[in-house]
Amino acid sequence: MSMSGARPLNPGRWLGVPMLLCMAATVVFAAPIRIWGLQPPEPIFAIVPAFAWALIRPSILAPFAILFLGLFQDMFWGGPTGLWGLSLLVAYAMVLILRNMMTGQSRPMLWIWFAGATAVAMGAGFLFSMLDSLAMPSLLAVFWQFLVTALLFPFAHRLLDRFEDADVRFR
Repeated sequence: MSMSGARPLNPGRWLGVPMLLCMAATVVFAAPIRIWGLQPPEPIFAIVPAFAWALIRPSILAPFAILFLGLFQDMFWGGPTGLWGLSLLVAYAMVLILRNMMTGQSRPMLWIWFAGATAVAMGAGFLFSMLDSLAMPSLLAVFWQFLVTALLFPFAHRLLDRFEDADVRFR
């Protein structure tokens, strides 16, 4: 027999596994590997679950998980504590506020929304970095990090596809 209703969301499956995958990807991409003198880009992997969790189903646990992912990135990269946690929460809040407009959109349109959320997170990170250090970060470096992070949308879409039946608005 199969259940015809929506499956309940297990926090370990929809929060824990993506968190661990983002943390592992952050560590792997930060490895000191150089190919032809170039280091691989370091995208903000945590924007993927921050975007998807706001669309899948708002919960009380997701913002704490996003804050934890941001603090992990701050500790791992040696940045100011709270920089990425706050930046990711700003992007999460934007997606959460606009989720009714995003629901039911096509894949290319969701990619544009994802790029917008990434731009908001990067813009917040840029401003918070500038306020913390009283110096302007490299715009070119921020642009390249934005570009490689925006290319992570297929992972966010996969997460949305996997858990879309948890919210009746996706049917």
